[in-house]
Amino acid sequence: MKGVLLVNLGSPESPTAKDVKPYLDEFLMDERVIDVNKVLRNIIVRGIILQTRPKKSAEAYSKIWWKEGSPLVVISERFTEKVRKHTKMPVALGMRYGKMTIKNALQELKDKGVDEVLLVPLYPHYAMSSFETVVVKAMEVKDEFFPNIKITTLPAFYKNPAYVKVLSESIADGLKGFDYDHILFSYHGIPERHIKKSDPTKFHCKIDGSCCKTNSVAHNTCYRHQCYDMTESVKAYLNLPEDKVSMSFQSRLPNDPWLKPYTDFEFERFPKEGKKKLVVITPAFVADCLETLEEIAMEGKEQFQEAGGGDYKHIPCLNDSDDWVEVMSKWVNDWEENGKLPA
Repeated sequence: MKGVLLVNLGSPESPTAKDVKPYLDEFLMDERVIDVNKVLRNIIVRGIILQTRPKKSAEAYSKIWWKEGSPLVVISERFTEKVRKHTKMPVALGMRYGKMTIKNALQELKDKGVDEVLLVPLYPHYAMSSFETVVVKAMEVKDEFFPNIKITTLPAFYKNPAYVKVLSESIADGLKGFDYDHILFSYHGIPERHIKKSDPTKFHCKIDGSCCKTNSVAHNTCYRHQCYDMTESVKAYLNLPEDKVSMSFQSRLPNDPWLKPYTDFEFERFPKEGKKKLVVITPAFVADCLETLEEIAMEGKEQFQEAGGGDYKHIPCLNDSDDWVEVMSKWVNDWEENGKLPA
Protein backbone atom coordinates (compact mmCIF):
# COMPACT_ATOMS: atom_id res chain seq x y z
CA MET A 1 0.00 0.00 0.00
CA LYS A 2 1.26 3.47 -0.91
CA GLY A 3 1.38 6.54 1.32
CA VAL A 4 2.79 10.06 1.39
CA LEU A 5 5.16 11.67 3.88
CA LEU A 6 5.34 15.47 3.78
CA VAL A 7 8.33 16.95 5.63
CA ASN A 8 9.03 20.55 6.54
CA LEU A 9 11.68 22.21 8.71
CA GLY A 10 10.10 22.10 12.15
CA SER A 11 9.65 24.45 15.09
CA PRO A 12 10.23 24.80 18.81
CA GLU A 13 7.31 23.77 20.99
CA SER A 14 6.79 27.30 22.25
CA PRO A 15 8.32 30.78 21.83
CA THR A 16 10.37 30.44 25.00
CA ALA A 17 14.12 30.14 25.43
CA LYS A 18 13.57 26.85 27.25
CA ASP A 19 11.96 25.27 24.18
CA VAL A 20 13.95 27.14 21.54
CA LYS A 21 17.31 25.94 22.90
CA PRO A 22 16.85 22.16 22.27
CA TYR A 23 15.30 22.92 18.89
CA LEU A 24 18.27 25.06 17.85
CA ASP A 25 20.65 22.46 19.23
CA GLU A 26 19.18 19.74 17.02
CA PHE A 27 19.03 22.04 14.01
CA LEU A 28 22.51 23.56 14.25
CA MET A 29 24.22 20.30 15.23
CA ASP A 30 23.06 18.80 11.92
CA GLU A 31 26.27 18.18 9.95
CA ARG A 32 24.55 19.38 6.78
CA VAL A 33 23.65 22.72 8.36
CA ILE A 34 26.95 23.56 10.03
CA ASP A 35 29.24 21.34 8.01
CA VAL A 36 32.42 21.29 10.06
CA ASN A 37 33.87 18.42 12.10
CA LYS A 38 31.79 17.41 15.10
CA VAL A 39 34.22 18.75 17.71
CA LEU A 40 34.34 22.20 16.14
CA ARG A 41 30.58 22.17 15.50
CA ASN A 42 30.01 21.38 19.17
CA ILE A 43 32.18 24.33 20.20
CA ILE A 44 30.45 26.69 17.76
CA VAL A 45 26.91 25.60 18.58
CA ARG A 46 26.96 24.65 22.25
CA GLY A 47 29.88 26.77 23.35
CA ILE A 48 28.94 29.97 21.53
CA ILE A 49 25.59 30.15 19.71
CA LEU A 50 23.40 28.46 22.32
CA GLN A 51 24.73 30.75 25.05
CA THR A 52 22.82 33.75 23.67
CA ARG A 53 20.79 32.79 20.60
CA PRO A 54 17.83 30.98 22.30
CA LYS A 55 16.68 34.12 24.12
CA LYS A 56 16.92 36.27 20.98
CA SER A 57 15.19 33.64 18.84
CA ALA A 58 12.46 33.19 21.43
CA GLU A 59 11.75 36.92 21.30
CA ALA A 60 11.51 36.71 17.52
CA TYR A 61 9.21 33.67 17.65
CA SER A 62 6.97 35.43 20.17
CA LYS A 63 6.31 38.18 17.62
CA ILE A 64 4.86 35.78 15.05
CA TRP A 65 3.43 32.96 17.19
CA TRP A 66 -0.22 32.18 16.54
CA LYS A 67 -2.88 31.22 19.03
CA GLU A 68 -2.87 27.73 17.47
CA GLY A 69 0.92 27.44 17.70
CA SER A 70 3.90 27.82 15.38
CA PRO A 71 2.78 29.31 12.03
CA LEU A 72 5.00 26.88 10.09
CA VAL A 73 3.52 23.88 11.87
CA VAL A 74 -0.08 25.11 11.73
CA ILE A 75 0.16 25.94 8.03
CA SER A 76 1.83 22.60 7.28
CA GLU A 77 -0.92 20.77 9.17
CA ARG A 78 -3.63 22.62 7.25
CA PHE A 79 -1.88 21.86 3.98
CA THR A 80 -1.56 18.17 4.88
CA GLU A 81 -5.22 17.91 5.80
CA LYS A 82 -6.25 19.45 2.49
CA VAL A 83 -4.01 17.09 0.52
CA ARG A 84 -5.56 14.15 2.39
CA LYS A 85 -8.97 15.15 1.04
CA HIS A 86 -7.65 14.95 -2.53
CA THR A 87 -6.14 11.47 -2.39
CA LYS A 88 -7.11 7.98 -1.26
CA MET A 89 -3.66 7.33 0.21
CA PRO A 90 -2.66 7.91 3.83
CA VAL A 91 -0.78 11.21 4.16
CA ALA A 92 1.44 11.96 7.17
CA LEU A 93 3.33 15.08 8.21
CA GLY A 94 6.76 15.09 9.82
CA MET A 95 9.38 17.70 10.63
CA ARG A 96 13.14 17.46 10.21
CA TYR A 97 13.68 19.01 13.63
CA GLY A 98 11.56 19.10 16.76
CA LYS A 99 9.05 16.73 18.28
CA MET A 100 6.99 16.08 15.11
CA THR A 101 9.60 13.59 13.98
CA ILE A 102 10.02 11.76 10.71
CA LYS A 103 10.08 8.54 12.72
CA ASN A 104 6.63 9.21 14.19
CA ALA A 105 5.25 10.07 10.76
CA LEU A 106 6.61 6.88 9.22
CA GLN A 107 5.17 4.91 12.13
CA GLU A 108 1.80 6.51 11.44
CA LEU A 109 1.97 5.38 7.84
CA LYS A 110 3.15 1.88 8.74
CA ASP A 111 0.26 1.49 11.19
CA LYS A 112 -2.11 2.17 8.31
CA GLY A 113 -0.57 -0.60 6.22
CA VAL A 114 1.76 1.52 4.10
CA ASP A 115 4.87 -0.18 2.77
CA GLU A 116 5.75 2.24 -0.06
CA VAL A 117 6.20 5.92 0.72
CA LEU A 118 6.52 9.02 -1.41
CA LEU A 119 8.80 11.35 0.56
CA VAL A 120 8.05 15.02 -0.13
CA PRO A 121 10.60 17.50 1.24
CA LEU A 122 8.62 20.74 1.29
CA TYR A 123 11.39 22.77 -0.31
CA PRO A 124 11.26 23.89 -3.97
CA HIS A 125 15.07 23.83 -4.30
CA TYR A 126 17.85 21.38 -3.56
CA ALA A 127 20.26 22.34 -0.79
CA MET A 128 22.26 20.10 1.51
CA SER A 129 20.95 22.00 4.56
CA SER A 130 17.28 21.61 3.63
CA PHE A 131 16.24 19.10 0.95
CA GLU A 132 19.23 16.78 1.33
CA THR A 133 19.13 16.54 5.11
CA VAL A 134 15.45 15.56 4.99
CA VAL A 135 16.18 12.73 2.54
CA VAL A 136 19.21 11.50 4.47
CA LYS A 137 17.36 11.54 7.79
CA ALA A 138 14.33 9.76 6.33
CA MET A 139 16.54 7.02 4.90
CA GLU A 140 18.41 6.62 8.19
CA VAL A 141 15.13 6.26 10.10
CA LYS A 142 13.77 3.85 7.49
CA ASP A 143 16.87 1.64 7.58
CA GLU A 144 16.89 1.51 11.38
CA PHE A 145 13.20 1.18 12.19
CA PHE A 146 11.27 0.42 8.99
CA PRO A 147 13.50 -1.73 6.77
CA ASN A 148 10.56 -3.11 4.82
CA ILE A 149 9.27 0.28 3.73
CA LYS A 150 10.33 1.50 0.28
CA ILE A 151 10.91 5.25 -0.07
CA THR A 152 10.75 7.27 -3.28
CA THR A 153 11.62 10.98 -3.11
CA LEU A 154 9.78 13.75 -4.94
CA PRO A 155 12.48 15.81 -6.68
CA ALA A 156 13.00 19.54 -6.13
CA PHE A 157 10.17 21.27 -7.99
CA TYR A 158 11.54 24.80 -8.54
CA LYS A 159 11.14 24.59 -12.32
CA ASN A 160 8.03 22.45 -12.55
CA PRO A 161 5.61 24.36 -14.83
CA ALA A 162 2.61 23.74 -12.59
CA TYR A 163 4.50 25.03 -9.57
CA VAL A 164 5.87 28.06 -11.41
CA LYS A 165 2.31 28.85 -12.54
CA VAL A 166 0.73 28.65 -9.10
CA LEU A 167 3.59 30.62 -7.51
CA SER A 168 3.49 33.28 -10.21
CA GLU A 169 -0.26 33.71 -9.99
CA SER A 170 -0.04 34.02 -6.21
CA ILE A 171 2.55 36.77 -6.67
CA ALA A 172 0.35 38.48 -9.26
CA ASP A 173 -2.50 38.55 -6.75
CA GLY A 174 -0.17 40.08 -4.18
CA LEU A 175 0.94 42.78 -6.59
CA LYS A 176 -2.59 43.98 -7.31
CA GLY A 177 -3.15 47.51 -6.17
CA PHE A 178 0.47 48.06 -5.11
CA ASP A 179 2.43 50.63 -7.09
CA TYR A 180 5.95 49.26 -6.69
CA ASP A 181 9.34 50.62 -7.67
CA HIS A 182 11.06 47.27 -7.21
CA ILE A 183 10.44 43.58 -6.55
CA LEU A 184 12.99 41.64 -4.50
CA PHE A 185 13.10 37.84 -4.56
CA SER A 186 14.72 37.04 -1.20
CA TYR A 187 15.92 33.44 -0.89
CA HIS A 188 17.23 31.75 2.22
CA GLY A 189 21.00 32.00 2.30
CA ILE A 190 23.54 29.20 2.53
CA PRO A 191 27.35 29.24 2.81
CA GLU A 192 29.16 29.41 -0.51
CA ARG A 193 31.03 26.22 0.37
CA HIS A 194 27.74 24.31 0.35
CA ILE A 195 27.40 25.09 -3.34
CA LYS A 196 30.81 23.64 -4.08
CA LYS A 197 30.27 20.62 -1.83
CA SER A 198 27.05 19.82 -3.70
CA ASP A 199 28.74 19.99 -7.10
CA PRO A 200 29.16 16.38 -8.34
CA THR A 201 31.69 17.51 -10.96
CA LYS A 202 33.85 19.25 -8.33
CA PHE A 203 34.81 21.92 -10.88
CA HIS A 204 31.72 23.53 -12.41
CA CYS A 205 30.42 25.67 -9.53
CA LYS A 206 32.68 28.71 -9.22
CA ILE A 207 30.00 31.16 -7.99
CA ASP A 208 31.38 33.64 -10.51
CA GLY A 209 28.18 34.81 -12.19
CA SER A 210 28.55 32.56 -15.23
CA CYS A 211 28.47 28.95 -13.99
CA CYS A 212 24.76 29.14 -13.13
CA LYS A 213 24.04 30.04 -16.76
CA THR A 214 26.18 27.28 -18.28
CA ASN A 215 24.42 23.92 -18.59
CA SER A 216 25.81 21.28 -16.27
CA VAL A 217 24.74 18.23 -14.32
CA ALA A 218 25.79 20.30 -11.30
CA HIS A 219 22.57 22.28 -11.64
CA ASN A 220 20.60 19.30 -10.33
CA THR A 221 22.04 19.96 -6.88
CA CYS A 222 22.98 23.65 -7.17
CA TYR A 223 20.81 25.79 -4.91
CA ARG A 224 22.12 29.05 -6.36
CA HIS A 225 21.34 28.05 -9.94
CA GLN A 226 17.89 26.85 -8.97
CA CYS A 227 17.09 30.14 -7.23
CA TYR A 228 18.15 32.14 -10.29
CA ASP A 229 16.22 29.77 -12.55
CA MET A 230 13.04 30.19 -10.48
CA THR A 231 13.36 33.98 -10.50
CA GLU A 232 13.73 34.00 -14.28
CA SER A 233 10.77 31.64 -14.70
CA VAL A 234 8.48 33.84 -12.61
CA LYS A 235 9.71 37.00 -14.33
CA ALA A 236 8.92 35.45 -17.71
CA TYR A 237 5.51 34.14 -16.62
CA LEU A 238 4.44 37.53 -15.24
CA ASN A 239 6.33 39.59 -17.85
CA LEU A 240 7.96 41.61 -15.09
CA PRO A 241 10.18 44.56 -16.10
CA GLU A 242 13.83 43.49 -16.08
CA ASP A 243 14.98 46.66 -14.34
CA LYS A 244 12.47 46.32 -11.51
CA VAL A 245 13.38 42.82 -10.32
CA SER A 246 16.38 41.47 -8.44
CA MET A 247 17.20 38.70 -5.99
CA SER A 248 19.14 38.32 -2.76
CA PHE A 249 19.84 35.89 0.09
CA GLN A 250 18.84 36.23 3.74
CA SER A 251 19.50 34.58 7.14
CA ARG A 252 23.26 34.20 7.15
CA LEU A 253 25.63 33.40 10.01
CA PRO A 254 28.71 35.63 10.60
CA ASN A 255 32.37 34.91 9.88
CA ASP A 256 31.76 32.97 6.67
CA PRO A 257 31.09 33.93 3.03
CA TRP A 258 27.44 33.22 2.21
CA LEU A 259 25.61 33.65 -1.07
CA LYS A 260 25.34 37.28 -2.13
CA PRO A 261 23.88 39.83 -2.39
CA TYR A 262 22.66 39.92 1.20
CA THR A 263 19.02 40.87 1.68
CA ASP A 264 19.66 43.25 4.58
CA PHE A 265 22.26 45.10 2.49
CA GLU A 266 19.70 45.47 -0.29
CA PHE A 267 17.18 47.01 2.13
CA GLU A 268 19.80 49.68 2.87
CA ARG A 269 20.73 50.18 -0.78
CA PHE A 270 17.36 50.50 -2.49
CA PRO A 271 16.21 53.80 -0.95
CA LYS A 272 19.53 55.42 -1.88
CA GLU A 273 18.80 54.49 -5.51
CA GLY A 274 15.31 55.95 -5.40
CA LYS A 275 13.52 52.62 -4.99
CA LYS A 276 11.10 53.73 -2.29
CA LYS A 277 8.18 51.31 -2.83
CA LEU A 278 9.30 47.72 -2.38
CA VAL A 279 7.72 44.29 -2.77
CA VAL A 280 9.52 41.30 -1.22
CA ILE A 281 8.89 37.68 -2.15
CA THR A 282 10.35 34.70 -0.24
CA PRO A 283 10.12 31.77 -2.70
CA ALA A 284 12.55 29.44 -0.92
CA PHE A 285 9.69 28.65 1.45
CA VAL A 286 6.31 27.09 0.73
CA ALA A 287 4.94 28.05 4.16
CA ASP A 288 5.38 31.25 6.12
CA CYS A 289 7.68 30.92 9.11
CA LEU A 290 10.06 32.87 11.31
CA GLU A 291 12.27 33.80 8.35
CA THR A 292 9.37 35.27 6.37
CA LEU A 293 7.02 36.63 9.03
CA GLU A 294 9.58 38.17 11.38
CA GLU A 295 12.80 38.60 9.44
CA ILE A 296 11.25 39.90 6.22
CA ALA A 297 7.70 41.13 6.93
CA MET A 298 8.66 42.88 10.20
CA GLU A 299 12.41 43.46 10.50
CA GLY A 300 12.88 43.94 6.76
CA LYS A 301 10.17 46.56 6.58
CA GLU A 302 11.65 48.44 9.53
CA GLN A 303 15.15 48.36 8.08
CA PHE A 304 13.98 49.47 4.64
CA GLN A 305 11.94 52.36 5.99
CA GLU A 306 14.66 53.48 8.41
CA ALA A 307 17.00 53.65 5.41
CA GLY A 308 14.60 56.05 3.70
CA GLY A 309 12.19 53.66 2.01
CA GLY A 310 8.43 54.10 1.92
CA ASP A 311 5.68 51.61 1.07
CA TYR A 312 6.67 48.02 1.71
CA LYS A 313 4.87 44.77 1.05
CA HIS A 314 5.77 41.17 1.77
CA ILE A 315 3.80 38.71 -0.37
CA PRO A 316 2.97 35.57 1.66
CA CYS A 317 4.14 32.10 0.73
CA LEU A 318 1.75 29.67 -0.95
CA ASN A 319 0.90 28.21 2.48
CA ASP A 320 -2.27 26.08 2.21
CA SER A 321 -3.78 27.85 -0.80
CA ASP A 322 -6.18 25.69 -2.78
CA ASP A 323 -4.20 26.05 -6.03
CA TRP A 324 -1.01 24.81 -4.34
CA VAL A 325 -2.92 21.94 -2.73
CA GLU A 326 -4.23 20.93 -6.15
CA VAL A 327 -0.72 20.89 -7.62
CA MET A 328 0.67 18.74 -4.82
CA SER A 329 -2.36 16.43 -4.92
CA LYS A 330 -1.88 15.85 -8.63
CA TRP A 331 1.77 14.97 -8.09
CA VAL A 332 1.05 12.43 -5.36
CA ASN A 333 -1.90 10.92 -7.22
CA ASP A 334 0.13 10.56 -10.41
CA TRP A 335 2.74 8.71 -8.38
CA GLU A 336 0.13 6.45 -6.81
CA GLU A 337 -1.53 5.60 -10.11
CA ASN A 338 1.46 5.07 -12.39
CA GLY A 339 4.65 5.78 -10.45
CA LYS A 340 5.11 9.06 -12.30
CA LEU A 341 7.05 11.87 -10.63
CA PRO A 342 6.82 15.54 -11.72
CA ALA A 343 9.48 16.77 -14.11
